[in-house]
Amino acid sequence: MAKEATARARMDAGLKKEAESILAECGLNATQGINLFYRQIVLHNGLPFDVRIPNAESRKAMREIETGEGLVRFGRAEDLFTDLRI
Repeated sequence: MAKEATARARMDAGLKKEAESILAECGLNATQGINLFYRQIVLHNGLPFDVRIPNAESRKAMREIETGEGLVRFGRAEDLFTDLRI
């Protein structure tokens, strides 16, 4: 049997609660989720997802999404497609 080790980390309590709730929906507890994450790091020889700093255009788009700035709604899909062609 392999030796066991303990990993400790401080994190925001709300983040922990939300993540553990999602893990529970997947049938996993926190330890299993952390082990899964670590296994993926090993398999990918790095983080299992891209970590990038968004450029200015992406940051602007993210701000607009968060604030609803420039939000345009369409009642019908046809109206949206007409608007996209202009």
